[in-house]
Amino acid sequence: MDDLAGLLQRARDLDASGQDDLARAAYLELLSLDPRHLDALIGLGNLAFVTGRRAAARTAYEQAVQSHPQHAAARVNLGNLLYSEAEFASAGEQYQAALRLSPDLAEAHQGLARTLDALGNATAAEPHWQAGFRGRALVTQRYRGSAAPIRVLLLVSVKLGNLGSRQFLDDRTFQVTAVHAEFIDPHTPLPACDVVVNAIADADLCGLALDNAGQALERVQAPVINLPRYVRLTGRAGTTRRLAGLPGVVLPGVRQLSRGDVTAATLSFPVLLRAVGFHTGLHFERVERPQDLAAALAMLPGEEVLVIEPLDARGADGLHRKYRVMIIDGELYPLHLAISRHWKVHYFTGAMSEDPAYRKEEQRFLADMPAVLGSKATAALTGIAGRLGLDYAGVDFAIGPDGSVLLFEANATMSILMPGPDPLWDYRRPSIQRALDAARQMVLRRTGQKGQ
Repeated sequence: MDDLAGLLQRARDLDASGQDDLARAAYLELLSLDPRHLDALIGLGNLAFVTGRRAAARTAYEQAVQSHPQHAAARVNLGNLLYSEAEFASAGEQYQAALRLSPDLAEAHQGLARTLDALGNATAAEPHWQAGFRGRALVTQRYRGSAAPIRVLLLVSVKLGNLGSRQFLDDRTFQVTAVHAEFIDPHTPLPACDVVVNAIADADLCGLALDNAGQALERVQAPVINLPRYVRLTGRAGTTRRLAGLPGVVLPGVRQLSRGDVTAATLSFPVLLRAVGFHTGLHFERVERPQDLAAALAMLPGEEVLVIEPLDARGADGLHRKYRVMIIDGELYPLHLAISRHWKVHYFTGAMSEDPAYRKEEQRFLADMPAVLGSKATAALTGIAGRLGLDYAGVDFAIGPDGSVLLFEANATMSILMPGPDPLWDYRRPSIQRALDAARQMVLRRTGQKGQ
C-alpha cells in the first residue's frame, strides 16, 4: 500500500507541475499494480480529458464507475465526458445516479441541468440550475505553471453556446477564473485580472448571460476579447441583417418564430427548421413539403424555432461543401473543409475519412486558401470580419457558381479542435495549430506580453 501511495503522490506531483507524459506514465504504472485504483483512474481520466485524449479519458472514467459504482464524483466525471460528446441521455443517467448517491453534489446538479436543457426539458432543468450554480458563479481553475501566471477572467454561460477556450488558454501560462454569467451577483467583487476573455458565444441562446456579462465588465479594468455587446448582435437572424449588402456575400433568409407562428407563416419549401441554441447538426431538420411541417416541428425542442431558407451548397459534382474559416484578431485562418453527399454537412459526420480525394481537396484549401476560394470570396470574408467586429469568430460557408460566399453562419461559437491521433489527419494539424497559436498570441498581446 505504501508503494501505491507513493506512486499516486508522484503522479499527482508530475500532473500538477505540467509534466503530462511523465504523469500519465506514473498513473499507468500504478494501475498496472492495481487496475481498480480509484484515484489513479480519476487522475488519469482528468489528465487525458484536459489534454484532448477523449477516448483514453472515457476508458478511465468508465473503469472507475464500473469498479466503484457507489462513487458519485466518478459518475460526474463520466457524465461530463458524455455530455461533451453530445451523448445527453447517457450523461443524464450518470448525473442522476450521482445525485442518488449524493443529493447535494453541486457538480451533479450542474451537469444534469445542462443535460436536461440540451434535451429540451427547460422546466425540469431549472431546479438543478439553482442547486448547481447559486452561490458558485466564480470557479478558479488550477494553474500548473512555474512562473507568475497571466490572470484571465473567463466569462461563460452555464448553457451550451461557449467557445472552446481551453484549447488556447493553457494552464501553464494562464490562471483562469471562470465566471458563470447567469449567476453573477451584481454586488460581488470580481477578481483582479490581466485580460477578460468572453467565451459566451451563442447570442440566440445566451442573451441573459451576455447582458449580465456586459454589466459585470463595468466593474473590470482590463482589456476584453469579444465584447459581449458585439456578440449580442450575432444571432442567426440578426447576422443576416447586419451583413446585408456586403459585396460577394449571399445570405439566407432567417426568421426566429414561435411554434404557432411557424405553422401560421407563409413558407417556401423546402425550408430548414432549427432549434435555437444547438450546433453540430443537432435538432436541425429539412422540410420538403408543407404536409411534413408538423412532424418536423414535433422533433425539435424549445418554444422558438429558426426558420431558414436553404442555400444550395452543391458543386458541379453534386457534392455538398462547407468551408470553415476562423477570424482571429482580424486575420483569416482556414480550419477545415467538409464534403458530403448529404445536405446537412458536418465535419465529423461527413465522408472525409472515407475518400482520399475529399482529403486532398481539403489539403489544398488548407495550404492555399486564397487560391482555392478565389479573390471574390476572400474579399467577402474580410468584409464579414470587419462587419462582425469580433476578436474571435468563425464563418461557415460554401462557394457559389460565381465565386460568392454562400453564408451558413458567422459567430463566435466555433471551437478550434485538434483531430485525434490517427495519422490520416496529419495534414490538418499545421493549419489548426496556426489558428490555436493565433488565438493564444492574441490573448498575450492584450496583456502586453508576447512569445511565451
